[in-house]
Amino acid sequence: MTDRAPPPPSPSGEARPAPAPRRGALLTLLAMAGLAGAGLAWWRLPKAEPPVDAALWQQRLPRPEGGELALAGLRGRPLVLNFWATWCPPCVEELPLLDRFFAEQQANGWQVAALAVDQPAQVARFLQRMPLRFPVALASASLARSLGNPAGGLPFTIVFDADGNVIARKLGRLHPADLARWLAHKK
Repeated sequence: MTDRAPPPPSPSGEARPAPAPRRGALLTLLAMAGLAGAGLAWWRLPKAEPPVDAALWQQRLPRPEGGELALAGLRGRPLVLNFWATWCPPCVEELPLLDRFFAEQQANGWQVAALAVDQPAQVARFLQRMPLRFPVALASASLARSLGNPAGGLPFTIVFDADGNVIARKLGRLHPADLARWLAHKK
């Protein structure tokens, strides 16, 4: 016996169909919530880093003071590679942090190199005012895009392990916590 009364007849005298059970609506709602949760979990999963073309390590980039920086010479030890420009305030603000990191971690095998997406004369003048202990070279925004920065925004940092594999990428200003996290990944 059910607790529900039969539906009242329609004005024409025909019996109305019984209302659909609420269980169907509840199951639909639960299924939608489950799908939404699965989608959120997928979105929050770490995405695979796009591979770095081996041609990167064959490049020789001009230095603002003359000469070249051979990227092949940076393989074999962990590397923080930072793209910056003199006209970019967050870039300029993070350079002292990178310089301290290099000074503190060089003995532990870490390297830092900065690639300026800027005019050579501007970079040379800047480095006279703010000398850096790590190598600086000139690069194009297309190199940053090829390394996983499709918009070409600055600052952009990519971190490699000793084997040349990408540990991390960061678009935006660096913070000490970023560097501490990357230190934990040293190979």
